[in-house]
Amino acid sequence: MNIRKRLRNHPEMHTGALNDILFILLLFFLIVSTLANPNVIKVSNPKAKADTKAKQTVVITVDKSQQLYIGSEPVALQDLESKLKLFLDKETEKPSVVINGDSTAHLGTAIKVMQVIKKLGATPVMAVDNSGIQ
Repeated sequence: MNIRKRLRNHPEMHTGALNDILFILLLFFLIVSTLANPNVIKVSNPKAKADTKAKQTVVITVDKSQQLYIGSEPVALQDLESKLKLFLDKETEKPSVVINGDSTAHLGTAIKVMQVIKKLGATPVMAVDNSGIQ
């Protein structure tokens, strides 16, 4: 009499196809996230030799017609302080505000924006492009 245990097949799920799909999705999201640009207003940044990367809380854009934008929302210079305060109140540590100015914009507008930022207790950072310097 043969009382040996029979080897039972353990059911298993083949995950080879799932791994391929997850890899393709990961690759897709990595590529899309590098192409996404939060600065939707096109401006020509001034050139600089040093890199000015900073953790940005808010981006304020000054275009060539002196129009101000917080993110992609247009705002008047008179309303800048109240609208910017809404963004800065959410931060726990000292926030920094990036000023993305067009190279043909008047410097006076950027200085007025910097004064408002300093008045609210944030650090102003001017965004410059250092790719075209020889």
